[in-house]
Amino acid sequence: MKALIIEDEELVALELATSIAQVDPDVKIIKTVGSVKTALNWLAENAEPDIIFADVQLADGVSFRIFERFQLSCPIIFTTAYNEYAIQAFKVNGIDYLLKPVDWDELECAIAKARTLVRARSHQSLDIRKLVEALGSPTLVPLTYKEHFLGNARNSWVPVKVSQIAYFLRDQLNFMVTHTNERYILEYETLDQIEELIDPNRFYRANRQCIVNIDAVHQVKGLANLKLHLKLKAPNHQFNIEISRDKAPSFKKWLEK
Repeated sequence: MKALIIEDEELVALELATSIAQVDPDVKIIKTVGSVKTALNWLAENAEPDIIFADVQLADGVSFRIFERFQLSCPIIFTTAYNEYAIQAFKVNGIDYLLKPVDWDELECAIAKARTLVRARSHQSLDIRKLVEALGSPTLVPLTYKEHFLGNARNSWVPVKVSQIAYFLRDQLNFMVTHTNERYILEYETLDQIEELIDPNRFYRANRQCIVNIDAVHQVKGLANLKLHLKLKAPNHQFNIEISRDKAPSFKKWLEK
């Protein structure tokens, strides 16, 4: 079975993956994501896994928000330290749960149950929305995104509104470029870190080097190899962005939001 882990603590995620490998080597961890936002992005661009291990409380909200957005058919095993009311809700909705720290025997039983559900496809009756309702909407933490970034220009710090940023660029260092073509160095090691902080409805990870603002897009041209060529609005029109054919469908869907 192919598994997705949703856990915001790296050590906990690593320990869970190690435990899964020990309990059932046939379960392959294909991806570990650490937030509601990255989970939403991953599920939007990848096929549904066979099973999901999801922490309940993540840094940017509760994981139930993920399953409000996506109607998944795969079984979900929640890892949680929630109160008995939440645990009872899991049981009523037929979803397994594991209390932290994870017990190997419980993990083995949970995986065995999930494997049975995968084979029989009886898990299609699971209703994540009922689980969310049972827990009550007041427990949900709204998603929040950065409103400003500090950029370095000529040894001076300049606050820039996120709405003024046309794209983020990885070119040895990480840069942000405004709609007026002003370029600032950012003190982030990777674009992945920046991607965690911005609204995915407004910004799209076009490739390894670039994250683009939807308001900066002028036009998109299809190429013969099914890739896309993205042209930005002036004065950034000379900067070329190429989107792979694998990402082209999700990019088109993003443009239509």
